[in-house]
Amino acid sequence: MDHESVKVVIARREMQTPEIVVLELAAVGTGTLPPFEAGAHVDLQVSEDIIRQYSLSNAYEEGGVYRLGILNDPNSRGGSSSIHAQFAEGDEIRISRPRNHFPLDMSAAHTILFGGGIGITPMISMAYALKKAGKSFELHYCCRSRANAAFLDELSSQFGDQLSLHFDDGADGQRLAPAAMLQTPRAGVHVYVCGPTGFMDWIIDTAKQAGLPSKQIHFEYFSAEVDTSGEAFEVFAAVSGVTVRVADGVSIANALKAAGVKVNVSCEEGVCGTCICDVLEGTPDHRDHFLNEEEKACGDQIAVCCSRAKSARLVLDI
Repeated sequence: MDHESVKVVIARREMQTPEIVVLELAAVGTGTLPPFEAGAHVDLQVSEDIIRQYSLSNAYEEGGVYRLGILNDPNSRGGSSSIHAQFAEGDEIRISRPRNHFPLDMSAAHTILFGGGIGITPMISMAYALKKAGKSFELHYCCRSRANAAFLDELSSQFGDQLSLHFDDGADGQRLAPAAMLQTPRAGVHVYVCGPTGFMDWIIDTAKQAGLPSKQIHFEYFSAEVDTSGEAFEVFAAVSGVTVRVADGVSIANALKAAGVKVNVSCEEGVCGTCICDVLEGTPDHRDHFLNEEEKACGDQIAVCCSRAKSARLVLDI
């Protein structure tokens, strides 16, 4: 965590479901927390060597708190499991200042928000922003069951008819049907989605098939499968003056770190953007979920935690 980090205190800890803990973070002492916009997240220092990203799930109020909803992921690599087991009310922790890679376009004629499971968290802050601005929107919360759903009372009271709940174990009539919803999309509609990879791919593909331009389809992945397999290639770190061979099954980031090159990484799954580097020469083989289609087509950036090379050599600005 860099010098821009902020020390906060866990002012409140609540188990909203058996798998989801909600943390409210307040400024230490008489300070105030930096402002944030809907869709923003913070990096949270879980331990000395583990940093994870979590969406801010509340509306910004000056002098207020940051609220995080954290799923205890059974496939956790030490982030969420440590938070659930060790973080308690009164603990002081370090986070980054809010960053926003998932901004809300307030000029949209109508906004459709899809939250799958814990992916509801950024949608809540967006719904508050849209409601405050008097914008047209709808919020769809999809979950395995009511027992697995967090924030239900709040969402129902705050958003009323703008909220639709979809449970896997519910009646057929309440199941999510995005194809029918987007079959004849309104002009100027924007779609936002966050949740499990399969759920997101479903919504994104459906929106594309309905004819929505990519600039009107917005998404944020929380996690993704990482595939670092492929032919070996060479990477030259131009700033450091170091050349490494990236073998099959090894990430660029790990190859560089093994050679003593400092590389900023966080999620290690290609979803957060922390490790993005400029490409000076060569052709990347993009395997991340952070860069959009246009950025990938340009070929001048790469997520070194997961992506590889189509060319025999890459020159990176690191």
